[in-house]
Amino acid sequence: MPLHWAPSCPLSAIKMRAQLNRSIRTFFEDRGVLEVETPLLSWGTVTDPALTPFKTAYHRPGSSYSGDLYLQTSPEFAMKRLLAGGSGSIYQIVKAFRNEEQGRYHNPEFSLLEWYRVDFGLDQLIDEVEALILMLAASFGKGLTSRRISYQTLFLARLQCDPLESSFSEFQAKAEALGLPEASHLCGEDRATWLDLLFGHFIQPDLGRDALTVVIGYPAILPSLARSCPHDPRYVERAELFLAGMELGNGFHELRDPNEQRQRFERDLERRQDHGQVMLPMDQRLLEALRVGLPACSGMAIGLDRLLMALIGSSSLEDVLGFPIERA
Repeated sequence: MPLHWAPSCPLSAIKMRAQLNRSIRTFFEDRGVLEVETPLLSWGTVTDPALTPFKTAYHRPGSSYSGDLYLQTSPEFAMKRLLAGGSGSIYQIVKAFRNEEQGRYHNPEFSLLEWYRVDFGLDQLIDEVEALILMLAASFGKGLTSRRISYQTLFLARLQCDPLESSFSEFQAKAEALGLPEASHLCGEDRATWLDLLFGHFIQPDLGRDALTVVIGYPAILPSLARSCPHDPRYVERAELFLAGMELGNGFHELRDPNEQRQRFERDLERRQDHGQVMLPMDQRLLEALRVGLPACSGMAIGLDRLLMALIGSSSLEDVLGFPIERA
């Protein structure tokens, strides 16, 4: 097989990425948000069963710091430690890593924009992300609008199922009717897995086709690191962004309770064990930072490779990456 030394994408895409990054930095500088850097390697990592980190070994004879390290799937944990240390509102453009699939929409190494706004509620954060993406779209000559819709509304409209109330048998019947008979074997009686599968296969592909779509009102069974809704504990304060059928980003009004966060990590690890997945170390330094005190804040992460794809009308990451994994 020949060795492909040349970049996968054209020079024009490399220049457009530089333009994108410049515009993002100007946006946050104008708003007084501090650019930061955090480690790509850490002793702790994510526990989310949907994510698989890369692991590497660090061995120095005689050093007390020898052991396994993880390439970070997101800078979230370290950025929250900065917030707890008094940084104020912060952002960064960073590489992130996931030991998962490769294809049109996925690469194990990818570029991420992540930011946190102190004293912002989720609605304020969504206002800001809409302003950012619509500004970026305009700079690429694209007219773009945005809309917000609830997770439950999408399920009821597209699948005639209620994510909170429908039974597993109803989920199974809908999956079979839509051509996915193996869903029952894949999901069993794990509601979170059912919701992720049904959403990913039958709802997400149509989202963001005519506007930036912000999905809100996520069920509490899909909490990630979002805080529970104070007025309705059936939900968490979480939002996801979709454009051109792709998931672009994930944001939360951030959970600040260290005990609840530890319990969520433990539930993640129980699910990993139930599914026969590799067990991972929870990030104790994050939990200690939460114990000391995370300021009230909301945060968002956006995949920049996919955003660039959407802005230039591409259908594959190869069009925007110089060296995807097969050429790395």
